[in-house]
Amino acid sequence: MSKNKFFRYVKEYKWSDIFAMIKNNGLDPKICTEDYKNRFVVITGATSGIGYVTARKFAAHGANLLCINRNKEKTEALCKEIESEFGVKCNYLIADLSNLNAINGLADELLKLTTPIDVLIHNAGVYLTKKELTADGLEKVFVVHYLSSFILNYKLMDKLKAQGKTRIIMVGSEGHRFAAWGLKLNDLNWEKRHYTGLQSYGSAKMAQLLSMLVFDKYFKNTGVSINCMHPGAVKTGTGQENGPMYRWFKKNLFDKTLKSPELSAEALYYLGVSKEIEGVSAKFYNLTTEEVPAPPALDKEVADELWYKSLEMAGIIYNEFVYLT
Repeated sequence: MSKNKFFRYVKEYKWSDIFAMIKNNGLDPKICTEDYKNRFVVITGATSGIGYVTARKFAAHGANLLCINRNKEKTEALCKEIESEFGVKCNYLIADLSNLNAINGLADELLKLTTPIDVLIHNAGVYLTKKELTADGLEKVFVVHYLSSFILNYKLMDKLKAQGKTRIIMVGSEGHRFAAWGLKLNDLNWEKRHYTGLQSYGSAKMAQLLSMLVFDKYFKNTGVSINCMHPGAVKTGTGQENGPMYRWFKKNLFDKTLKSPELSAEALYYLGVSKEIEGVSAKFYNLTTEEVPAPPALDKEVADELWYKSLEMAGIIYNEFVYLT
């Protein structure tokens, strides 16, 4: 990062935004009581935590689901449970969202859908304390949290635009603030810097917010919206891939201070369904409260650079026409 950008970010940070974040962390989400019968919701990472409770929330209001997960056995059990309990359709696709071939294959399957997608929720995630590279040689947290959602959004752009009305929701995080001075676009694989779990997670969440700025330009006036939501400090199964010490601290210390993922599900249902935010796009929400993200997440120049870098990392041959300057 250049010195100019560093000093610019320093000037753009406001104590009022930090205080607002702290205040918002104590707020409950707004509740949407509207039904969603026979609407179609696609959600990643639905077998546990936020995704599981969210899938049940939409199903309870009558929505049909397409759940995208890694584990076939757990996914089949989830769909059987939802169909039996709520009387809706629950189908699934199996995909490893850390693998580029799997992500691109998933995008191709979604393109074949004949049912319009009403809500697309990017929820799948992972938290690692030690750096792991995927089979494609890319840093795993960045791929699962960011690049997978970027590829799916990019490949589905024309389909969603043609539908005329879709809400895309990325489960982001206040953790993007761990990347306080922005993305290091020349070191997204953490080869030049010391890797930490918080910083890699923060970078991936920062990238989500930056990509949102560019996708929003493409979707402008099409009926498609894209927003990002911090799900609150809730208990999930994230982090089970780490060592025994981390898992012990998470179970016996961290988890005891966290809230139920039902809060996140309520927020996601509100953001996906409520008429109060119809047409609202490119916003960052702390649950359902709109919030100003960290200054680097609003840097349109970096967002543009990340856009092309992401296409390169994903191995996508892009057409200049699909990017609106």
